[in-house]
Amino acid sequence: MINTRSTASTAPQNPSERGIGTATNSKAVSPSLWYAWYVVIVLMICYTLSFVDRQILSLMVGPIKRDLVISDTKIGLLLGFAFAVFYTFAGLPLGRVVDTYGRRNPIAVGIFLWSIMTALCSAARSYWTLFLARIGVGVGEATLSPAAFSLISDYFPPEQLGLAISVYTMGIFFGSGVALAIGGTVVDVVMRMSAVHLPLLGAIATWRLSFVIVGLPGLLITPLIFTVREPLRKHVMRDTEGRVAHLSVGQVMTEINRRWQSFWGLAIGMVFQSLASYAFLSWAPAFFQRLHGWTAGQAGRALGALVLLCGCLGMYVGGLLCDRWLGSGIAEGPLRVATISAAGAGLFLGLALVMREAQASLVLMAPGLFFQAMPIGTIYASIQLIFPNQIRGQVSALFMFILNFGGIGLGPLIPGLLNDAFSATSKCSDCRWRSRSRLLRLRCS
Repeated sequence: MINTRSTASTAPQNPSERGIGTATNSKAVSPSLWYAWYVVIVLMICYTLSFVDRQILSLMVGPIKRDLVISDTKIGLLLGFAFAVFYTFAGLPLGRVVDTYGRRNPIAVGIFLWSIMTALCSAARSYWTLFLARIGVGVGEATLSPAAFSLISDYFPPEQLGLAISVYTMGIFFGSGVALAIGGTVVDVVMRMSAVHLPLLGAIATWRLSFVIVGLPGLLITPLIFTVREPLRKHVMRDTEGRVAHLSVGQVMTEINRRWQSFWGLAIGMVFQSLASYAFLSWAPAFFQRLHGWTAGQAGRALGALVLLCGCLGMYVGGLLCDRWLGSGIAEGPLRVATISAAGAGLFLGLALVMREAQASLVLMAPGLFFQAMPIGTIYASIQLIFPNQIRGQVSALFMFILNFGGIGLGPLIPGLLNDAFSATSKCSDCRWRSRSRLLRLRCS
């Protein structure tokens, strides 16, 4: 029988428990606090890199549409669905690998894979080859977060976990900010260049060079992950004889079902948060380029600064509030943070998108992004606290499956669909107006 209560592992695990306890090629350690924060920073750098690689495409909507002759709907699929479908599905078996074996090595393999696939986006000669390359980016990035959440939860006590995971997930805004600010400048520079000749690829359009520039640095970051050591796994489930329990997939689902209200409540709430975030990050550059005539560099630098400063600050404040409330015995602390976030983001971002002046939109986007970022790390931390150690990777993968299928899959796609629908309606209305004008002129004559 399995004892459903989880207990902290405070002694090195015996060899029979290595499959669940530690990576077989890493020595389990009891970390100091400074080293724990070092691990968070390393993982945050990896997460930042992943968001640079996935976000760079949003700055090249115009040239990609012209080169590949595609619609906004297909751009939305490239930004979201192509990435999300395999990011989400690959994450489920990878979550079990994280729970059963080590957590460090899958991260290293993932960084290498998504960096190569990002660079290979430059070689895409059609919509579908670019679609397949984006799938490869998604598969690589699917390894990171389930493993990172599991690692961080073993390095920090529960009352510090909200801030620790919030700092890790700042990679979302560091990566998006860097991609927008620096990536926008890079796009501006390469777009003024003539055709570029690369080994094996020959002459390529200049926008394609941006994928190479942002993709290859990941190969230099990969060795950094090997400085991370496996910590002792804490709060593991044990059987009646005190041994670490090895759970089947069915038993994992049973544990999730026992906590279904907490799991599904958090998942559904975060789907809407994620949908709004990815819609904004994917289409905000095009919003300023199309409505206000900005270049990719202008839009990228302005949005990058906002995303970097306001997003990271919001996530930090959200983590602090969560930990303070949890430390005071308020178990619903993460939900309080999420409620404040929803109210503030809905108000300020909604107003920002209907302003006539670009500067007014930017001013309102600043507090909107602050509130939008607040609950991300705290909700992920809640998932780690709710479930026992040896299923956290799988639970995190399932949580991200739901979150990303709704958020990454639909967030960039819905604005693309609406753009095409309203564009078609506008063209039809314009045609009808011109026809009526001609008919009126004929009658008058």
